[in-house]
Amino acid sequence: MAAPGAPRGRLWTWLDERVGLADFEYLARKKQVPVHRHGLWYYFGGMTLFLFAIQVATGVLLLFYYRPSAEEAYESIQFLMAEVEFGWLIRSIHAWAANLMIFTLFIHLFSVLLLKAYRPPREVTWLSGIGLLGVALGLGFTGYLLPWNQLAYFATKVGTEITGVVPVVGPFLGRVLRGGDEVTGATLTRFYGIHVAVLPAITTLLLGLHLFLVQRHGMSVPPSVE
Repeated sequence: MAAPGAPRGRLWTWLDERVGLADFEYLARKKQVPVHRHGLWYYFGGMTLFLFAIQVATGVLLLFYYRPSAEEAYESIQFLMAEVEFGWLIRSIHAWAANLMIFTLFIHLFSVLLLKAYRPPREVTWLSGIGLLGVALGLGFTGYLLPWNQLAYFATKVGTEITGVVPVVGPFLGRVLRGGDEVTGATLTRFYGIHVAVLPAITTLLLGLHLFLVQRHGMSVPPSVE
């Protein structure tokens, strides 16, 4: 139910009785940022989330013009950059935000390690963060091929060949990623699907879990401060 004394409309009351909105509101408001000399490192998690939001917004805009086929991918990028109003800006923001997101994500990772924020009861928060790191790297790798230029082609060729060193399943993983034995238009289509559907879906699940646990357990305080 809603907090006593808080004026609520009929819609809020109706929804609160059925889905417990007040409980979600309490969890969302439960935010205490510890103040100490290491407090600067808390910002990098939020910065990473902000950059991810930029990725989503600019990525959706790019979807309107990008064509994921070997015949049209490169030309669609050139059209976006040269003909679409502010298209060059949207694509540049998407690319730079991707690089910055990986950068802030690694800083966030190392700050968690150095401040020992992975200690009980935050092990699952840590594991979900590691999962998000893997997904972010996957987004960067799959997105690199989409311009379908020479640099992207050979980078993807080298990247997919690296999977061949994985024992037992390496060659199979390489064929799954490429959609065959070589990097072709099938690889482009496969990477596009992974980039815009599979990995974002996984990100949504892991990010939801990660943020819920951060709210649930609060922010960790380093042992040196405790």
